[in-house]
Amino acid sequence: MAEEWKKKCDQLWQLEAKGVSLPNNVDWKSVYEKKPLERNLLKNPSPHGVSHSTPPPEREVTGIPPSPDEPPQFEPRGDFSGWNTSTEVLPYDTSGIPPGAVVCYMPQFRWFSMEQRVDLKAEGLWDEFLDQFQPDIAIEDWYEESQLNSSIYELHVKLLAADGQTVIKEHTYTPIENLENYSHTWKKVSHVFSGYGPGVRYISFLHKLKNKFMVEYFGTLVTDSSVVVKATRSSP
Repeated sequence: MAEEWKKKCDQLWQLEAKGVSLPNNVDWKSVYEKKPLERNLLKNPSPHGVSHSTPPPEREVTGIPPSPDEPPQFEPRGDFSGWNTSTEVLPYDTSGIPPGAVVCYMPQFRWFSMEQRVDLKAEGLWDEFLDQFQPDIAIEDWYEESQLNSSIYELHVKLLAADGQTVIKEHTYTPIENLENYSHTWKKVSHVFSGYGPGVRYISFLHKLKNKFMVEYFGTLVTDSSVVVKATRSSP
């Protein structure tokens, strides 16, 4: 019966033809049921309830402070289940204010971080596949061109060892926005890890979004985040 499940996995992904070892000590029934290859391993990839297949929603700017009966909004709204979230309040930037000037309002910026950790063994992947074959690991994300600031998005992805701390490989992306041209579109972020070496057991996926409060709340959206382990590799 175990051999039958192993054969099903091989038929599904054509692994042996790609030089992948299929050892007998793997629970192939569990692997087949979890289908860890070619699927998104992140939970709740669109916590803001939007998709990059449609334009980002346009936000009406009213310039009206919140009602005294309701607390001001400082963080984004959405369903963030599956994500570990945190907020970093940034100091006010007073560098452009001349001495003696009276300032009624100043923008207060914050980073809103969302992180997930993927346990590759728990998802159904096996040691020989990760260590010897070293499949491509594709990362994708889409963030809104919100124009709040020249820096509104960061991505930090780490391939971690079995201790959950040692970094084997990492990718960081910190773009600078062009504030002169307003197009309000989704921007795609992608990266493929390959040839990263043996020992990878976890993936830490963290992105940061900048929001602003000045009379009203203004946020940056993200959507369709994904971590996909491929049934192929681009490095020999």
